[in-house]
Amino acid sequence: MSWVVRFVRQTWWRVRDYVAVCRWQAAAAVSRARPDDFAGGSGRTVVLLPGVYEPWGFLLPWARFLDERGVSVHVLPELGVNRGAIPDAAAALGRHLVDHDLREVTLLAHSKGGLIGKLAMSHEDPDGRIVDMIAVNTPFAGSRYARWFLVGAVRAFVPTNATIVALAAEVETNARITSAHSFWDPHVPEGSELAGAADVVLPTPGHFRPLTDGRLLDLLVERLT
Repeated sequence: MSWVVRFVRQTWWRVRDYVAVCRWQAAAAVSRARPDDFAGGSGRTVVLLPGVYEPWGFLLPWARFLDERGVSVHVLPELGVNRGAIPDAAAALGRHLVDHDLREVTLLAHSKGGLIGKLAMSHEDPDGRIVDMIAVNTPFAGSRYARWFLVGAVRAFVPTNATIVALAAEVETNARITSAHSFWDPHVPEGSELAGAADVVLPTPGHFRPLTDGRLLDLLVERLT
């Protein structure tokens, strides 16, 4: 494939990806859904963890999909748009598990949410309430593109960031993680592979559109319902 064809194709993928994220952010902004609307299911307990600059409502497609299948879905509105430090968010997750007495929990995370989830599994879950995590397009090794940004919320993903380095050394939890990721993610050039974790490659290109990839939804049905 020539570089011209590759450039055009990847540009089109980027456009579609950003159209999707704009649509989901807009839907989250106008939605009247409340954080506790999806917690009434009698099936598995799932906590959703969004990525950076994503409010909990950004993951409404997941919440509705799982709620329709009887899953008890919990979210963390206290994270706001998830600009805060990863350790603070992991601590908030740990408190939520205790405050709501959640057990046998599966974390379902997008991007930064997977880093929050892994840290919580390692350091904020002394009672073993979290069983496992499915992380989608999570930059477990960081992203070199984060160096281009001045905003701290994005620079937190620089591969040499202390939290990224520390999480990479925390290998004990990897066996309880499924890393599902696109074959092409423009935000995470290092990839989302995680040693010791189950690895699922999604055929939808992008960082955001894979959230509704058919293979991922099939995986959620298989694992959570």
